[in-house]
Amino acid sequence: MNFAHCILIAGVIKMNTLGERLNYARKQKGYTQDSLAQTIGVSRGVIFNLEKNKTEPQAIVINAVCQILNINKEWLTDGTGDMESGNQAFQSAKLLEELYDIAKELSEDEQLFLLDTVKALKLRLGKRQ
Repeated sequence: MNFAHCILIAGVIKMNTLGERLNYARKQKGYTQDSLAQTIGVSRGVIFNLEKNKTEPQAIVINAVCQILNINKEWLTDGTGDMESGNQAFQSAKLLEELYDIAKELSEDEQLFLLDTVKALKLRLGKRQ
């Protein structure tokens, strides 16, 4: 991490940019740029550019990063709140509700495809841990 852009306040390192916070969280959670990129289905360059603040982050990428790293979206994007995602049970319930709302509008074949995709993702994530 480039500490030139970080401020030490009362013994706490304050990271000023999304890139610095992403870099810190990724390393804290044991991911390389390659492994995080592969897990969320983007190129390593996407993660690199986010960490270097070279590109504007897409919401879908930010949401995936926060979900995989289990970090607070507001902390990542704005630097507010705690790094760790709060009330994980509530967030999981909201995500499941959103997934259900999407799935109920799909045909049976599309629902089966979605289920297979989720199972494949679970296997992929399980192999990483």
